[in-house]
Amino acid sequence: MGFKVRKSIKIAPGVRLNVSSKNVGLSAGVRGARVSVNTNGRTTRTVGIPGTGISHTSTTSTKKRASSARQPVRAPQPVRPPVPKKIKPGLTAPAWEKQLFKQLSGTPDTTAIHAVGQQHPVAVATAAMVEILRVVGPNKDAGRARVLLGWLFDTGYDPSRDPFIIKYLESPEISIPVATGVTAEMPWDRQAMGLFVAELEQASGNLPRAIAVVESLDPTTVAAVSLAELYAEAERWADVVDLTNGLSNDDVAAAFLLIQRGTALREQGYFEAAREALKEALRPRSRPVELRHLALVARGHTYLAEGKKAMARKDYERVMADNAAYPGLKEMLEAAAS
Repeated sequence: MGFKVRKSIKIAPGVRLNVSSKNVGLSAGVRGARVSVNTNGRTTRTVGIPGTGISHTSTTSTKKRASSARQPVRAPQPVRPPVPKKIKPGLTAPAWEKQLFKQLSGTPDTTAIHAVGQQHPVAVATAAMVEILRVVGPNKDAGRARVLLGWLFDTGYDPSRDPFIIKYLESPEISIPVATGVTAEMPWDRQAMGLFVAELEQASGNLPRAIAVVESLDPTTVAAVSLAELYAEAERWADVVDLTNGLSNDDVAAAFLLIQRGTALREQGYFEAAREALKEALRPRSRPVELRHLALVARGHTYLAEGKKAMARKDYERVMADNAAYPGLKEMLEAAAS
């Protein structure tokens, strides 16, 4: 588990992190009164008697409820689609290389790609990657992607080191959803592959597999964002705290992680520590306004959990000053009312 044995988490070079204002969610753990707000318009309120296991949950939504509680796969999108280079296979190139090259432009033939993998064991991983780039990705076939990418990841394959991919394709890039409302634009390499695999496994309900995959990746802040959300979904709050120890607000990913850290500390009852983490998350005002709102809401929830309703209301009103239509804000203000 790479994140647990290495001392530092590094900023990933060449990776751009984007925060969506449409679907950034944050859970607000408050003893006896949990309010979970997500900016897709759904608000869940749970009121109970602490220590008894007795509670009541109600959900309201501005949209029609889905038939399944599980969220759909947040499909990665190509930022820079695979574009063939002008170079072509030479006369002495292996037959499989010439056959796969034909699949890089025009309409791909899935049967032909499969045939290359079946007839030429040396090219099976490359054929699978070509299928992902040319067939699975464009068709948004999550099931097939889970099978192929999961297998490729387990074999140790890295598309950025595949001689065929390097020789015949301009470096493709992809936008990977690493957490709710947060995407990373990055080159198609092993790191991106692992994050994609984790997203697919999380969406399919295999949380242990998703966590194991991300834990095996290089400990960048972008991968840590994904892991923090996975830990939070599994309610492994202590692991979220361990993951973010010593973190400074050096980039957008780190700011998001500090908000996760504050949430995890609050969930464990460490309110002062939670507020310190959120103070650091709010420190540079240059961070995206969506993250600032998240941090203010998280701090407001922390104050609310402490019974400091006036302080909670101040943070909620700071959000209201920027965006009076912030989803769930009305419920937050009502919870902080004297």
